[in-house]
Amino acid sequence: MERHVGFHGAGVASIVVTMTTGNDIIKLAALAAGAVVLKSALNHLREYDLKNKTVLITGGSRGLGLVMAREFALEGARLVLCARDEEELQRAQSDIESYGAEVMTVPCDVTNKQSVDDMVATVNSRFGGVDVLVNNAGVIQVGPIEVMTTEDFEMAMKAHFWGPLYTTMAVLPSMRQQKSGRIVNISSIGGKVSVPHLVPYSASKFALVGLSKGLRAELMKDGIKVTTVCPGLMRTGSPRNADFKGKHQLEYAWFSISDALPLLTVSAENAARQVVRACKRGQAELVISIPAKVAVLFDSLFPEVSTQMLALVNQVLPEAGGVGTERRKGRESTSAWSPSWLTTLNEEAAVRNNELVP
Repeated sequence: MERHVGFHGAGVASIVVTMTTGNDIIKLAALAAGAVVLKSALNHLREYDLKNKTVLITGGSRGLGLVMAREFALEGARLVLCARDEEELQRAQSDIESYGAEVMTVPCDVTNKQSVDDMVATVNSRFGGVDVLVNNAGVIQVGPIEVMTTEDFEMAMKAHFWGPLYTTMAVLPSMRQQKSGRIVNISSIGGKVSVPHLVPYSASKFALVGLSKGLRAELMKDGIKVTTVCPGLMRTGSPRNADFKGKHQLEYAWFSISDALPLLTVSAENAARQVVRACKRGQAELVISIPAKVAVLFDSLFPEVSTQMLALVNQVLPEAGGVGTERRKGRESTSAWSPSWLTTLNEEAAVRNNELVP
């Protein structure tokens, strides 16, 4: 609405023009925002068809990676699984082939750029390119900051930042050429809220969230949708293959129990279905589990209180000591507390998801 104030002549005209222009800008901004929302809704209705698409999953031999491969197989996709352990890959291949899917496995260390480039070249020569990339490979180091070394941080960054960057840059040429593609980056609730005794993990997952969001903004012009996934606690069976430091048996106990409680966690199958759905829709972000969503919202609204609460949690976690800066796998850190009836759901998941060495 135009408003006149106590000035005359050119002054009044100037103010009227300014106010009118200001209102027009607001209207145009509202229309633009509405158009973006409408376009997003229409895109959701036109889900990406995964049938006969080539899906590359890093860290696809076990845990969430393997469960996601099953879900993609049910959608009619071709699967390419990469991981470092060839025996794990062979078992994973048999698993996914039982779903009737075509499966290719390639041993690859995603922290090595040359290894990644060679792996993607091999995939391209067989399938002509990668349609969907799922950056899932990762490491977990658990322990107080006193026993963490710069090597731990470097290892986490290589796995969670450089690895996804290497694979993304390797698949982009073919995706750009066909003007379509999907990239899914599996970060974590730890990439939204930094958790005590998981600082290298959280720091690297924060970096992955930043990379993923930036890539989405820049790659949309090429017809490529990037989805950032931040799961909360999941029952994948992975704690036995994580690294524990300091008082490793106590660290393994709290971590594996937390990762198995029904009300705090979701099944790997539930999480995988959500990831595949988000991939098809081209969602910008997916936070998995109600506790994770609450934690993210609370931390954004009340960062000071959130940090104080995490500081209180830190006080009841194990102190430094034990094996110090040395690493022990979860399977080397068992005690009366874990495995136990408290970790039953995770133990069952470990059997289903290729986390056990036969």
